Amino acid sequence: MSRVTPALLTLAKQALTGEAKLARGEVLLTAVSGGPDSMALLHVLARVAPPLGVVVHAHGVDHGLRPDAARELDVAEGFAERLGVPFGRTELRVARGGNLQARARAARFEALAVAARAVGARTIATAHHADDRAETVLIRLMRGSGPSGLAVLPPRAPLAGHDDLELVRPFVRARRAAVLAHVERHAIPFSTDPSNVDPRYLRVRVRRELMPLLEELAPGIVDHLVALADQLGETPTEGRGAFPLSRSVQAALAQLVRSRSTTARVWLPGGLVVTLDPRARPGPRRAREP
Repeated sequence: MSRVTPALLTLAKQALTGEAKLARGEVLLTAVSGGPDSMALLHVLARVAPPLGVVVHAHGVDHGLRPDAARELDVAEGFAERLGVPFGRTELRVARGGNLQARARAARFEALAVAARAVGARTIATAHHADDRAETVLIRLMRGSGPSGLAVLPPRAPLAGHDDLELVRPFVRARRAAVLAHVERHAIPFSTDPSNVDPRYLRVRVRRELMPLLEELAPGIVDHLVALADQLGETPTEGRGAFPLSRSVQAALAQLVRSRSTTARVWLPGGLVVTLDPRARPGPRRAREP
């Protein structure tokens, strides 16, 4: 099989050892739907996890909503076997009706929690990437979420309702284009869920209509929205009332100082805003004589 794309491999490795904080000897269950993102994640984890001492298992969930779902998981299982990754699956029957996607998502995570415990995993990997995160920030904004609600899809977080399990997102710093390029370059098999292009769903319209417009107006919008989610996910340092600053915030502060702009603003965690005092006159100063 072809060599794994260094960029995606590096991003996943950095996430597992850094922000996701996986330790040697851990068992990691990766959720696989058969779509391009999760199949790319399966491929990358099969390569990067073993040298880190992390054992990978894969699991797919058939919600019972589409007749093709079982066949798609067959393709995923065959690919996992080629990679030497154990594969399991759960069959559900999610009733059709209102809020279908949310109910299916909740049922999927319940099934993944059961599967994780069965293989001794404390962490579940999902294939969410930076574009997913940006889209989710916009959806939350449209629904009126406050600051805490915009701190979406962090690299590692507790699984809601399961104190003993956590979610990790090895692709959280990767763009969708990089993931799709990886799939094409390595001829990774995948399936397409029709719901991912169905305009009845808000996320589909955000992805196919709103995001292209925003990227036309502001090419860095995905990075900006991801940075916002990072900043809002930061918490005050215990006992000191201070905030740990992400690299993106530190870079923005440095740029603010260099620009000497009195109108630019940098948003910090906790709703704080940094501006330059227009009365200040930064610049070189003569050293005092001893």
